[in-house]
Amino acid sequence: MTTPTRHLERILVHPIKSLDATSRETARIVDNGGLEWDRRYAIVDADGEYVNGKREQRIHRLRARFDLERETVALREHGDGDGHEAENGREEENDDGQTFHLEDDRAALAAWLSAFVGYDVDLVRDDEGGFPDDTDASGPTVISRGTLEAVASWYDGISPTEMRRRLRPNLVVGSGSETTAFWEDRLYEAPGRVVAFEVGGTELLGVNPCQRCVVPTRDPDTGEVTNGFRERFCKRREATLPEWASQDWFDHYFRLMVNTHVPEASWGARLAVGDAVSVGDTRDDPTV
Repeated sequence: MTTPTRHLERILVHPIKSLDATSRETARIVDNGGLEWDRRYAIVDADGEYVNGKREQRIHRLRARFDLERETVALREHGDGDGHEAENGREEENDDGQTFHLEDDRAALAAWLSAFVGYDVDLVRDDEGGFPDDTDASGPTVISRGTLEAVASWYDGISPTEMRRRLRPNLVVGSGSETTAFWEDRLYEAPGRVVAFEVGGTELLGVNPCQRCVVPTRDPDTGEVTNGFRERFCKRREATLPEWASQDWFDHYFRLMVNTHVPEASWGARLAVGDAVSVGDTRDDPTV
């Protein structure tokens, strides 16, 4: 069954895993199905384990501003300098901090990060799909603007922009003035089945509702825990789960956003803000 056409409202990539996102007008799908530049780099410790928001709360305090045309990142600690809140929801400071070229200065960048967290870390790179959170469904993650607005309304003082920063999606889907909450729950079926959908004629496969970790429960600027965040989320998610969502995935209700798989035929395609988004058929999961 088809549903009304939506459009791609925002594309977000996280060039360094766990650090701030940057918006793109277009993004190419690379081999293995990720978006170009998304999680291309990752911070790892001496044992090769990720240094991310799940394991290192201090990572939340890092502000990163990327210039992907120049392949640079400017880093500073949250709160340095005087500024105001920018469109992307984080403070826009007069002082950008220290700027590094992601390749030419990679050793210096790793040293700066080591000093910041207080132990030795390295910055590693993978151009073929990057370092996705879900390696089985490693395509771009999808959420609707209506969902961000609805879930933000569950909490005092949390805006849709802050909720987006907590949840860290790649693709935000909109529909003009219509903001249907939980529309993206149409993009998965029971385990073993996937839902095909198109973004500007490029086929992706919706796999499952994303199981959330501790990161969304924390203030994205400071890392401070929002008291009762998970408990309220689970209670409201269960109460508002739409009839079109497959209940088979919900052993618990701390799930939101959709993980995807990108068929090999779609590798190399380019997604663009404004692309039409339409839901297609349900089929067997080709990765099972």
